[in-house]
Amino acid sequence: MERGVPIRAVCRAISILQEINQMGSLSMMQISKRGRIPYPTACRIVQTLMHEGLIEQEPARKFYRPTALVQSLSQGFQADSFLVEHSRRHLRALTHKIGWPVSLTVRIGTHMVVRDSTHADTSLTFERYYPGFRLPLMDCASGRVCLAHMTPEQLDRVMDWVSLVGSPSEQDLTAYVSVNTLNKIREEGYAAIGWGQHNLTPGKTSSVAVPIFRDGQFEAALTMIYFAAAMKQGEAVERHLADLKATAAAITEEINCTELPDMEFPVLN
Repeated sequence: MERGVPIRAVCRAISILQEINQMGSLSMMQISKRGRIPYPTACRIVQTLMHEGLIEQEPARKFYRPTALVQSLSQGFQADSFLVEHSRRHLRALTHKIGWPVSLTVRIGTHMVVRDSTHADTSLTFERYYPGFRLPLMDCASGRVCLAHMTPEQLDRVMDWVSLVGSPSEQDLTAYVSVNTLNKIREEGYAAIGWGQHNLTPGKTSSVAVPIFRDGQFEAALTMIYFAAAMKQGEAVERHLADLKATAAAITEEINCTELPDMEFPVLN
């Protein structure tokens, strides 16, 4: 595919749909602020998404929420459901052992997206995180693990893309995330972020992430999330890294020993 400048209107529409889908419902002002776009532009994009049936206005107030039609955007894509199916019991067993919640995330564009988590299975959490919650690729532990296992060509493309469509803070991080940092993550087999800012409780949690592989390639990240005030980063790594790596290895083995089911597409009349 030829490299080129993305169509900004399309990028904005996708971003707004993702924000509404992640938060459940938003007012027009919230959409404008979260999307970092002018209010009139937000109105036009929302009207377009409503016309296409992807969002609707709530009956009792001027908030906008996704419709069931958004599920059609993932039809035919089975890799994530396959991954979740073969990871879930391992995630729950790990949380049962260590107490802290863990999440399974995959890269979509310039974000890491939660596919499954065990926040509902433990009291050691401030919030619950559901499938679809997004974290910036450049500034989360799972994202750093993902970047560390890219080829130089893949990494260049992602950095270029973040420079074009990322937020100002994400663009600044392209210089901070150095090749040496990523090499160290790859050699040690994990990434850690302290006092994370890009979650539902900014500054209250820290995380440690390890990679999961399929056919020798990075497939997903397994991340442990813990109270930042409960443990220092070094202590968290010393206590729990071995269990995280063992669980990631078990998931890696299972998804590599199981055939990905054949994709079935609906017949069009």
